[in-house]
Amino acid sequence: MLEGSPWLLAHTSMLTVNQPRKISLYGNDYVMWKDIDGSIYALPNACPHMGAMLSEGWCEVESNGKSAIACPFHALRFDASGCTVLPDSNKKTLPLLKPLELIVQGDFIWTYGGYEPKIEIPSVLNEITKSYKFLGHTADRSVETDLLTMLLNMHDYNHQNGTHRDLFRITEVHFHQFVDEGHISHAYYEMPTAPYSLIEKIKKPDLLLLPTKFNAHLENHFPSFIIFYGETPLGKAAQCHFFIPEAENRTRTYVLMFAQAKHPIFMLFGKTYLNFAKVVVDQDADILSKIYPNSPQKIKLNNEVGMDWVKRNFASFPNVIEPDLSK
Repeated sequence: MLEGSPWLLAHTSMLTVNQPRKISLYGNDYVMWKDIDGSIYALPNACPHMGAMLSEGWCEVESNGKSAIACPFHALRFDASGCTVLPDSNKKTLPLLKPLELIVQGDFIWTYGGYEPKIEIPSVLNEITKSYKFLGHTADRSVETDLLTMLLNMHDYNHQNGTHRDLFRITEVHFHQFVDEGHISHAYYEMPTAPYSLIEKIKKPDLLLLPTKFNAHLENHFPSFIIFYGETPLGKAAQCHFFIPEAENRTRTYVLMFAQAKHPIFMLFGKTYLNFAKVVVDQDADILSKIYPNSPQKIKLNNEVGMDWVKRNFASFPNVIEPDLSK
């Protein structure tokens, strides 16, 4: 599961103040919560008393103004360092839970999951926030598939007119260029679509936002996320898809959407663009549930360079080896 990679656990908007949330990584479960002042913490999710899920408990504000997580079984409260005060005692215990180390950069909550870092946290998201406005998050779900299979699917450029044909009506994929920069790559291609009728658009006005041709630029950051850059006459969008190995055969994914408006009306369609992104994730999750995982691949399609890039980096992690797959 590529230990030593940085994983973006969440955007701060995905956490509600003083409301516990369960997070999984590398087969371990954690409880994460956000303080009233915006501080964010994470502890192992099993109470050290009798193993109750702390994420099913609640937060209580202590005398120092910081929040502690309360166990739903016996109401033991654990502070951010993993200490508690036992009943009939005024003395705080030693740490009983080891906090998960978090690296918070602005609104982005990263972690290495307790492993020694092997590759750096990408800076591109911080750069995006300088010129794009955050629209929101969507499609936060777990998929019963391993990380490698998830990444291969997301870098399979040929599946657009199959998996995503419904709704987007993509008819073809015309691949133009792949730029290999080690753990970063760029893919450029276009996807013409079959048009909707005027009656269909009147019945569902959201369809008016779909272009007659998608011009795709994917910026790929191995192994944890992909940015899809799109542009319409009204504005630009950066749609960021994230992947987190929750367990050996379970991968979490979600989308963060950022927009750069050329016209004020562009921002009014934020919810619609988020809904489109959710459709993409749901369609990918659906097709992944309908694949025989051990079936041998006897056919190789053109333009599987993105999948080859994933396989190379997965096999050689954390190093980058030949070949250079630029084309």
